[in-house]
Amino acid sequence: MWLQKEFKLSAKARGFHLVTEDILGNVPEIRGIKVGLMHILIKHTSAALTLNENADPTVRQDFESYFSRAVPEGESYYLHNDEGDDDLPAHIKASLLGTSLSLPITNGRLNLGVWQGIYLCEHRNRASGRRIVVTLNGE
Repeated sequence: MWLQKEFKLSAKARGFHLVTEDILGNVPEIRGIKVGLMHILIKHTSAALTLNENADPTVRQDFESYFSRAVPEGESYYLHNDEGDDDLPAHIKASLLGTSLSLPITNGRLNLGVWQGIYLCEHRNRASGRRIVVTLNGE
């Protein structure tokens, strides 16, 4: 079985946001898959997806702090700044983190660790909602 859906996540403030339930809410068909894969792609170059800690919100704050220091805004050597000081840093962060995830499905559910969740990594100061493509494959 193959299924593909595209949908928009609501606009989020800059930072790292758990979106596991938002994504699963858009693909209820996952419940019918015994064994399979879910591939998730964010269709943007200034935001990313990652899988990490889903319980302690300080992890998400620490991620934002780290990436803001590792890839600072407003550097004089950046040439690409058409959309503001966060423009190129957002692209770099998205490249470092990645724009897709492939996750196992077992008995109608994502087969994740107890403390794992899907993050939308929003790197822009004023982003609109983000387009997501989910592809399900399984039996």
